[in-house]
Amino acid sequence: QVQLVESGGGLVQAGGSLRLSCAASGRTFTSCTMGWFRQAPGKERQFVAHITWSGGNTAYGDSVKGRFTISRDNAENTVYLQMNSLKPEDTAVYYCAASCGSGRYDHWGQGTQVTVSS
Repeated sequence: QVQLVESGGGLVQAGGSLRLSCAASGRTFTSCTMGWFRQAPGKERQFVAHITWSGGNTAYGDSVKGRFTISRDNAENTVYLQMNSLKPEDTAVYYCAASCGSGRYDHWGQGTQVTVSS
């Protein structure tokens, strides 16, 4: 059974940094693209970033480009999201997801809350 477990969320002041982690288990993730999404109250889920598991290619949402960095540690089956220069509008629940060949994100974590105070 695939499990994605996020951690690292919390409360931070504007301009601060956080690093989110997503620990993956239950299958081989070498063929999966791993993504981060976020959802703020009353808003639709928003793409944040993704990384191909083996190739290391990355992509970012426009609102986080230049501030967030996605990376992965294949040996640890873990994906990270380094978030710098945080803004109050980054406040949301952040979700880790895996896309493993179907063309869509099939597996999701439970989410971790990030709150940025002004």
